[in-house]
Order: sequence, then structure tokens, then C-alpha cells
Amino acid sequence: MNDILDDLEWRGLLAQTTDRAALAEALAAGPVRLYCGFDPTAPSLHIGNLVQILTVRRLQDAGHVPFALVGGATGLIGDPKMTGERTLNSRDVVAGWVERIRAQIAPLLRFDGPSAATMVNNLDWTAPLSAIDFLRDVGKHYRLGTMLAKDTVARRLNSDQGISFTEFSYQILQGMDFLELHRRHGVTLQTGGSDQWGNLLSGVELIRRSEGTAVHALTTPLVTKADGTKFGKTESGTVWLDPELTTPYAFFQFWLNADDADVVRYLKIFTFRTRDEIAFLEEAVAARPAAREAQRALAHDVTSLVHGTDAADAVVAASQALFGRGSLTDLDERTVAGALAELPTAPGALGDPVVDLFAATGIVASKSEARRAVKEGGLSVNNVRVTADEQPLTESDLLHGRWAVLRRGKRTLAVVDTRA
Repeated sequence: MNDILDDLEWRGLLAQTTDRAALAEALAAGPVRLYCGFDPTAPSLHIGNLVQILTVRRLQDAGHVPFALVGGATGLIGDPKMTGERTLNSRDVVAGWVERIRAQIAPLLRFDGPSAATMVNNLDWTAPLSAIDFLRDVGKHYRLGTMLAKDTVARRLNSDQGISFTEFSYQILQGMDFLELHRRHGVTLQTGGSDQWGNLLSGVELIRRSEGTAVHALTTPLVTKADGTKFGKTESGTVWLDPELTTPYAFFQFWLNADDADVVRYLKIFTFRTRDEIAFLEEAVAARPAAREAQRALAHDVTSLVHGTDAADAVVAASQALFGRGSLTDLDERTVAGALAELPTAPGALGDPVVDLFAATGIVASKSEARRAVKEGGLSVNNVRVTADEQPLTESDLLHGRWAVLRRGKRTLAVVDTRA
């Protein structure tokens, strides 16, 4: 158990801690009961949240006992943002998001056996609390000067938008979560992202004042790209854990497209590969960058964690089939839909000349260019070479009765959708 802080540090997962020596001693003496909170302010978690879940999992694997808190109460309020007030969601919406997020966390932690995790909802202890009890029993331990000094609060107070009392009070609610879990379950450690440090300290200080007990907090750095740009965003938006919002194919491709400068760091943070395995992949990046061995390992590992090994294998098969190294007709409809969603798309109908469709998708500049490419043997539909200018699109060309994959050469792809 005493190696876990060293491992977190090696993986780049240690930003701030309360008394490091005391925390190390507690972890070595373990098992420590810890928690991490996730607010349902969206219908899904994203890959930034994955850092926290996997950090909790590492602590669990080291023998400690995790509590995953999904904030049915704090999700009704929302942690203050730098940019202005959040839009408050209805109770029904938040309750639905709580269940979705619980389902995303559940496969990533162990809920039986030694160090079994427990899922909790802070609405259970917040909803029954009266305003008078909240102010007397919790609010009295908070000092306004400390609350006002918090970075987000200070910035919002100096902005045109200001900050509502509702969002200003969020830090009290999060501190109360730590206190309740400490009282109910003996939790003595809270983990979170470095942007949550002030909220974590809120709970540490509340427990010190109300219980006279020292507890611990640990944060991970916010993940960024080597070039300084924001991590977790693509041209189409946030990379979500929900397969309906980010398909497993798009999820896999995000990791596969990791820059050489980032991939080893991502392997440390997002996978459970050993130091020796990561060192081997780091050497591969330096010696054989074009092979992208590290990126392929990263993409398969993280996709398997979030969506399952079968989904990751299906994505690999789809990727190979798109470029002629497998059969497109063997892929299930959901995998095909995910793989094709990222490609240039044009509508089409049975009977349309395929040279017209190549031009419509933009992978050739004109119909005449398409005809020249046919003569050169450079066009294919679903990996079958086009041999005649007048060749029409037929039912047998369609995948799942809907799509035809057009390819020019080895790597230029587009799709025809007969339902578009």
C-alpha cells in the first residue's frame, strides 16, 4: 500500500495533497476509505472525468476502499464556472443524469470482494436537511473571508455577471459531503482534479472544525496537450463516455490520433500498463513513430475500459475493413454507423451511376476525373473495384440496406447514405 503515492507521482497524477507525510503514513497503514464526487451537470461524463475514476481505481487496486459519489444534490446547483451562472436543470433531468452517470462509473470500479466500492448520492443526506439545521450545523463552521478568497468566487465577484448565493454556497455543500461520508463510513480522503482544490479543502476544514479530526485531500493535475491546447475536445466537440454521444469508433480514433509528444503521458494516466510496458512503447515511439504502436495500445486499452473489449475489437476490425484489410459486410450495423459518421457523406439512390456519387462526395473533383480513375483501377465501392463508367449503385452495394463506402486509392474515403 505504501507505493501508491509514488506510482501516482510517476504517472503524473499527483498535483496537491494535504500533509504528504501524514497521507503517506495513513495509506501505508491502510486500508483508507476515500471518495470522489461526480456532479450530473450533463447527461454523460467525459474523458476528463475518467482521470478521476481511474485514480480511484488505482487506490482501490492498492487495497483502499472507495466511495463513488454521484451528486444528486450538488448537481442541482453546479460548481461555479469562471464564465458565469449555470442554467439550473430540473429535478427530473438531474435524477435521470444521476442514473446514467452511475452506470458509467459502475464497470470501472469493483463492487464486490476485498476493497469493494460503494456508490452514494448526496441527495440522501441533503434533501432531508432543513435550512435552519443547515445554517446552524454546517454554515456556522464557514468563514466568509475564506469563501470569498476562492479563485472562482473572487473572479466572478469582479465580473459583470457576479455570482448568485446559490452557486456561492456550492463549496459548503461539497464540504458537507466529506463530513457526512466521514461520519457515516469513516472516509478520511477525498480525491479530485486540481481545479477542485478549494472545494476539497472546504471539507477538510469542516471536519477539523466540527469533529476535531485531521483528514486528507489529494488532487490530480488537469490534463493538457503538449502544445498547450485543451485536452478532450475534437472538431465535433467533447469526447463523452456515453456511446450515444461519442461512438466507440470516434472514441477509439481520438486516442489513436494522440500526438507522439502526448501518447506516453496518456498511457501513464489512462491505462493500467506497467512501467516496463510503457517504457517499451516509449522506445517504439522514438524508433518507429510511423507504426504508432503506442497510440494503438492506448486506443485499445482505453476503449476496452470504457466500452468493453468486444467494442474495441469491433472498432479495430472496422478500421481495417474501411481500408481494404477486411470485410465490411461482416460488421454489425452500430459499428458501421460509428465508423462512417466521421467520413464525408453524400445522399444517393439505387441506380445512380457510381461515378456521379464519387463526384458528389468530393473525393474526386468531377465526374470526368472519376471516369479516369475507373480506367486506372483506383476506385472501389465497399472494397470492390469499380470496373465500368456506367456501373450503377445496386442493392448488393449497400451495407445494412443503407450505406456504400467509396474509396479512392488506399486512404481517401467517403460514404453514400441512401437515407440521407
